[in-house]
Amino acid sequence: MMSAAVLFSLSSCGEYNKILKSTDYELKYSYAKKYFNAKQYSKSATLLDELVPIFKGTAYAEESLYLLAQSYYGQEDYQTASQYFENYYKTYPKGEYTELSRYYSGYGLYLDSPDPKLDQSQTYKAIEQLQLYLDYYPQSERAPEAQRILFELQEKLALKELLATKLYFNLGTYMGNNYLSAVITAENALKNYPYSKYREEFMIIMLRSRYELARVSVDEKLQGRYRDVVDEYYNYTNEYPEGQYLKEAQKYFEYANKRITNTY
Repeated sequence: MMSAAVLFSLSSCGEYNKILKSTDYELKYSYAKKYFNAKQYSKSATLLDELVPIFKGTAYAEESLYLLAQSYYGQEDYQTASQYFENYYKTYPKGEYTELSRYYSGYGLYLDSPDPKLDQSQTYKAIEQLQLYLDYYPQSERAPEAQRILFELQEKLALKELLATKLYFNLGTYMGNNYLSAVITAENALKNYPYSKYREEFMIIMLRSRYELARVSVDEKLQGRYRDVVDEYYNYTNEYPEGQYLKEAQKYFEYANKRITNTY
């Protein structure tokens, strides 16, 4: 004998299949909303995917598009959801759900932002969407959270650059001069993310790289590279006079400073 739960499930499936085949679009829409409110997002999305193009230009158009975006969001398909949220706020720039659509378009992509080691295209898109949200709604109650997320995403991008900088440094002279690449990558990161919590790490890797560049330098570049080490040392110590890498920095400075001559 079937349990009540199984019978209910079969009954529910039968109901859903009937609704799928129905040509009564208003009835279908009422069930899409019913499934949405019951958090059966896959069912609501399937119905709304059909209804949204049919409802264009009708009284149901705006709400149905927003619910479709939220149905994909509820399924954690954040990329698709973001596309529909963006479609909504572009179609209805002063719509009832425009502020929410702008927010969730970026927030969903933030939730789906990949590990720093992976491609960060989605992170850049999330930043773009959340920055647009703040441009439009700087006084919104969601603005502080959007700002916090922006900083978090920027730190993720900074971390990706830090990992690249470390990789170049660790490669050393393997198949080329990777120390110079480490310096360039760190310099660009400091320009792009000047307030990053990784700032001191970028600066000490730049100093390490300058030191290693001097150690492997040809004679005609040697004096210039010793001076680069000294300059980088002062950059670091001026910003971090009690920095965690101060003893290491001092070692590089003493090595280079002893070898600088007054001849140019």
